[in-house]
Amino acid sequence: MTCRLTDLRRKEVISIKDGTRLGTVCDAELDSQNACLTAIVIYGKPHFFGLFGREEDIVISWKEIRIIGEDTILVEHEHRYRPKKKKNFLALLFGES
Repeated sequence: MTCRLTDLRRKEVISIKDGTRLGTVCDAELDSQNACLTAIVIYGKPHFFGLFGREEDIVISWKEIRIIGEDTILVEHEHRYRPKKKKNFLALLFGES
């Protein structure tokens, strides 16, 4: 199966370790000396429409990629998920913890 870089950009990336959806491929790293693909990059999620930056990018090395399918890429990558703490709006106003 041959694939172009533009086709990779549309594919979902899913971790086979825990089944989480990591995102879609946004970029790729190439080794210009050996002319080979070394990693795929998933951009971090934006904070408040991108005005406050974004989370860290996820870089998945070529060795971690297990299967490239029609719509998805299965990877053996363990992404450290940090659950967001939900804050009470009233607690923020009155300074309560």
